[in-house]
Amino acid sequence: MSEPSKVIHVRNVGHEISESDLLQLFQPFGTVTKLVMLRAKNQALLQMHDVASAVNVLQYYTTVQPSVRGRNVYLQFSSHQELTTVDQNSQGRKSDQDSQPNRILLVTIHHMLYPITVEVLHQVFSPHGFVEKIVTFQKSAGFQALIQYQSRQSAIQARSALQGRNIYDGCCQLDIQFSNLNELQVNYNNDRSRDFTNPSLPTEQRGRPSQPGYGDAGGLYGLQGPSARVAYGQMGNAAAIAAAFGGGLPPGISGTNDRCTILATNLNTEKIDEDKLFNLFSLYGNIIRIKILRNKPDHALVQMADGFQAELAVHFLKGAMLFGKKIEVNFSKYPNITPAPDTREFANSNLNRFSNNNAAKNYRYCCAPTKMIHVSALPQEITEDDVIAHLSEHGTIVNSKLFEVNGKKQALVLFENEEQATETLVCKHATSLDRSVIRISFSQLQSI
Repeated sequence: MSEPSKVIHVRNVGHEISESDLLQLFQPFGTVTKLVMLRAKNQALLQMHDVASAVNVLQYYTTVQPSVRGRNVYLQFSSHQELTTVDQNSQGRKSDQDSQPNRILLVTIHHMLYPITVEVLHQVFSPHGFVEKIVTFQKSAGFQALIQYQSRQSAIQARSALQGRNIYDGCCQLDIQFSNLNELQVNYNNDRSRDFTNPSLPTEQRGRPSQPGYGDAGGLYGLQGPSARVAYGQMGNAAAIAAAFGGGLPPGISGTNDRCTILATNLNTEKIDEDKLFNLFSLYGNIIRIKILRNKPDHALVQMADGFQAELAVHFLKGAMLFGKKIEVNFSKYPNITPAPDTREFANSNLNRFSNNNAAKNYRYCCAPTKMIHVSALPQEITEDDVIAHLSEHGTIVNSKLFEVNGKKQALVLFENEEQATETLVCKHATSLDRSVIRISFSQLQSI
């Protein structure tokens, strides 16, 4: 056996074994300062903080056979006393010793079957410490990101926990190294870069998903997201929602808000009511209850089913025009709306759009108000003139198209501006047209 050394040589390291798997074997005995995976030889080299820690590892695993992911691995002291570079004879060497641990991580994503955005990365890395900045880019090595933590220790912890893990089940594998940069420069807050310490930075694009779609026409025209089951458990529901958006949340959406109640102000008191508010806010989530404040009739409280849905509504509806008023939408200081005679209940309404069966589809088509509305659940014998006659009282219709998807009649109707389309939606959604209760949503298409 070689002389005791801080460096331990590991054999029979299969390709299914990640760096984080090996770290779990060694970290109970002390700090692992360096790790080199020799993939071509199914081997690895690990350097402990001191010789005593390495001796404890070997003594323990002399009596207990170490096994990783069902594979026995074999340990011995390395002939190296320090890891600087890997032997010239070692094939496929990986020299992550070139960069010393610091607070900025360089992340490469392999097998990227679905788009990854700043928001998805933030969901993955923020549990390990405060993430200050994220920048994503495309290089010859593939899709990469630089992630800057507030502290060096957070970066070390994140790398140890996440190296080799998949973001989604069976794909989007994380390969993490320490960057040699000292500070990230972020100029825009959007889906490609974000400075979480400076939310006032401008964006390069409007806050809405990039893919077009025919509203409720479903997967025929929209992108299909990955499996809702996420391999990395800490991402939880937010990652499943991100998957519904085609792999990443819209710019400006954190997915971490937990406030469910919204305060809508500057409403047109002569035209607004609870049903119209329901029709508008239900585009972004299920509504529990709505209350128009009687002492401030241009104010209303809207309680959504969860914080993410409330965040979508606030983000997309802030500053929208409705009935000649620019409405303001913010989170309320109240966690919920207390049931009362002047409060409308919607929790059990069959008009709530986000059931278990169609939630992913409806998340995918969330957007700010547009000039184009999508009308579905139309009767089979309906004509385009019938649709126009039913909707035209609320604005000037520039163009329209009646079409059929999977045997169901649907329509696209383009108005002169967003306000007219919004008024039509709030007034005509869930109304009857030739004995059918129609459904209306905004379409992200720019033209018919």
